[in-house]
Amino acid sequence: MTTPDGGAAALPQPDAVPATPPSPVPSSEPFEPAGVVWTPVSSRLATARLVVGLCWLGVPLLALVLAAALSGVAWLWAGAAVLAVLTVWLLWLVPRQVRAMGYAERADDLLLRRGILFRSMVVVPYGRMQYVDVTAGPLARRLGIASVQLHTASPGTDASIDGLPTAEAARLRDQLASRGEARLAGL
Repeated sequence: MTTPDGGAAALPQPDAVPATPPSPVPSSEPFEPAGVVWTPVSSRLATARLVVGLCWLGVPLLALVLAAALSGVAWLWAGAAVLAVLTVWLLWLVPRQVRAMGYAERADDLLLRRGILFRSMVVVPYGRMQYVDVTAGPLARRLGIASVQLHTASPGTDASIDGLPTAEAARLRDQLASRGEARLAGL
């Protein structure tokens, strides 16, 4: 386009674009609040979960391999192969899941996170806690770990932290109970 005097016509300009585009919100932001230091659970939790998982998969796997070797039936080998793949997957997945678990104590609440593909973060206000349980089964006691279960007024917000060293579980139980009592008393 030209103007009547032969010059180039000014094209309409779109609205001004900001000099710096807004930074995209990271996809992990809801799961990584600013200034929060996460405490990981013990890696012994992976050992406990692997022992249980290998008992559930390993015993049938050995039985299928033995039956296939003695009978020579091909479909038994196929079943053993499926269980072998599941066992390898379990050995790969469980340590990753345990590394993704953690908790953080803040001034007014406790944060719990877990998950790799399907992430979750639970925020439990200290004032909503009614009581705190510490549990450990035989395998957990042997490995020196325990679980802390938090109970609130709402059954949907009960949360647990698995795989804590026993000393940390006792410390966290006492800390959470005292903070919960202080919040309920209005202090």
